[in-house]
Amino acid sequence: MDLFDLTIIGGGPTGLFAAYYSGLRGMKTKILDALPQLGGQLTALYPEKYIYDVAGLPKVLAKDLASDLVEQSLQYGPEVCLGKKITAMEILTENGRNLFKLTNESGQQHHTKAILLTVGIGAFAPRKLSLPDAKRYEDSGVLYFVQNKSLLKDKKLLIVGGGDSALDWVLNLEGVAKDITLIHRRDQFRAHEDSVKKLFESKAKIKLFYELKALHGNPYVEAATIYHNRTKEEETLPVDFILLNLGFIANLGAIKQWGLEIEKNDVKVTSKMETNIPGIYAAGDIVVYPGKLKLIATGFGEATVAVNAVKSYIDPSAKFFPGHSSDMAPPPAPKKP
Repeated sequence: MDLFDLTIIGGGPTGLFAAYYSGLRGMKTKILDALPQLGGQLTALYPEKYIYDVAGLPKVLAKDLASDLVEQSLQYGPEVCLGKKITAMEILTENGRNLFKLTNESGQQHHTKAILLTVGIGAFAPRKLSLPDAKRYEDSGVLYFVQNKSLLKDKKLLIVGGGDSALDWVLNLEGVAKDITLIHRRDQFRAHEDSVKKLFESKAKIKLFYELKALHGNPYVEAATIYHNRTKEEETLPVDFILLNLGFIANLGAIKQWGLEIEKNDVKVTSKMETNIPGIYAAGDIVVYPGKLKLIATGFGEATVAVNAVKSYIDPSAKFFPGHSSDMAPPPAPKKP
């Protein structure tokens, strides 16, 4: 049995930084992720989107941030297993301490002294548009996320939504798309104040209290009918693509069966990122505690707290806080992914 000190489930930003910090603390580490590549939502959903709220980076493309995080996380040589969902967790007891056996959908087993859950919102799927014919346009004009901005170059684009993602895409795609129209069913936005300010300073056409009613075109989208949800007035816009930002349906999957204390779809943790099961920790968007903010920047801090807690858990003689990284031995030469 190959026993690891820490197994991190989730290869997004929080999990990647946790893997780096775990190596810094001298732990034998493994990363598991159901996606075929590391990076989580950064690479799977919006690699071409700029991120503005990571400390020290005025703005950074999601795919570039993911690439740098992967390079950093691999410095200490963690084992990485991708493309397989974890379907079962079993607690084993040895010398009065919990050990864990994780099994994936192919029957492979992973043994570890501690687990750190960094799975974000869990398995995620975009909320689909509930209009007739919407599904048949998914490969011919309807988008739920953008993985290649060049697809939209010089195109007429309709963006639906009023959250951070919708506004971010308006601002990211200005200068790429020929024409951008944003419709939102209300006049209030669920986005950062600065993004709202920049939205109204942009060249995008903004239509408030409007919703999508119908799509037209064969075989590709050529137009969309929108309507004002107060006056019921309708308007048909010529469009090449429709980008829908309707949120995501999240599912923690098998993790919900582990006996963890869960609030809605989040795992409850202490200030040390401990769950109610000794030896299982969680960090990032999956966790909830008083004052929790679901930000990448928050996840980085939670990762370090969780890893230090794990170190003290598996080795009670180890200090919770070992000092600053600049005071420790220098890391090995970075390993390219």
